[in-house]
Amino acid sequence: MNKRDYYEVLGLTKGASKDEIKKAYRKLSKQYHPDINQEPGADEKFKEIAEAYEVLSDDQKKARYDQFGHEDPNAGFGGGGFSGGGFGGFEDIFSSFFGGGRRQDPNAPRKGDDLQYRMNISFEEAVFGTEKEIEIPRDESCDTCHGSGAKPGTTPQTCSQCNGAGQINQTVDTPLGRIVNKRSCPSCRGTGKIIVEKCSTCRGAGTVQKRKKIKVTVPAGVDEGQQLRVAGQGEPGVNGGPSGDLYIVFYVRNHEYFERDGDDIYYELKLTFPQAALGDEVEVPTVNGKVKLKIPAGTQSGKQFRLKDKGIKNVQGYGVGHQYVVVNVMTPTKLTEKQKQLLRDFAEISGDIPEEHGSSLWGQLKKKLKGE
Repeated sequence: MNKRDYYEVLGLTKGASKDEIKKAYRKLSKQYHPDINQEPGADEKFKEIAEAYEVLSDDQKKARYDQFGHEDPNAGFGGGGFSGGGFGGFEDIFSSFFGGGRRQDPNAPRKGDDLQYRMNISFEEAVFGTEKEIEIPRDESCDTCHGSGAKPGTTPQTCSQCNGAGQINQTVDTPLGRIVNKRSCPSCRGTGKIIVEKCSTCRGAGTVQKRKKIKVTVPAGVDEGQQLRVAGQGEPGVNGGPSGDLYIVFYVRNHEYFERDGDDIYYELKLTFPQAALGDEVEVPTVNGKVKLKIPAGTQSGKQFRLKDKGIKNVQGYGVGHQYVVVNVMTPTKLTEKQKQLLRDFAEISGDIPEEHGSSLWGQLKKKLKGE
């Protein structure tokens, strides 16, 4: 087992809360994002972080992982477990040892592979939603041979070695006896057909890589690491099967002064001491414009004010978050002599402040003014 513990990947301990998991993911994903971190191995580290978050952020997956770890018999988180619900009889048991498997019709329709696209969006685009046009490289059916891979005017021939089955039988002598194992046909590579004259455009592949432009509607309220499924925009299907899907994973750029936590927004409001001591009315920015906020006299640093429904609309439609304004009372660093004297007078007048308050702003200021 080479996989690291998912909690260890995110720098957490087992039993971490949903908020702790989200905060750890947001911090690490920004630190190791390939567009930001160009160090060797950052991309693999980023994928490991994303995989850990995908499991631990889902309540059901997290519960299974906490019980079984990477050996989950029902979900197999990318390795170790038997994905698909366990064993399916003796054929599967032998397959696990000898590399065989159930016979599949090589000509049966198969769904195309899914694709993933990482989209960077601004804070505002995540809050309000937007429409973007992206360009993705993907394989598409060759226009020259219409996906057959054969030169126009010719058709693929049935493979003579496997008679079109796509598989051949291989006998293996084991201590349990002679076992017939099915292998992919080496002549046709499991397709059941041989292309005698290949298409000059796709060289027999049946597909060519093109860049396709797709319009994507980014939903309002989408958050970091969430993904959007765009049906049918993945790789083309095989033998007439449906196309795969495109999964767009969102990465949200930091805002200049807003901090997001779920659907809530946090904003640091810097106040001078006179504003905090005497009270004031100030303008506070929100994502929907500025609003007035009344600051009561005697407001302390760290005080939070809630602006109801001034947060982010939930992407699933479950209401709107709030904005929290966190007060930070700024201590002056450069004072004129007159200002210093006024503060000395204030400190002298406030001399009846209890000793246990010595760690407060004015307690510290008094010590500095007295040269202690």
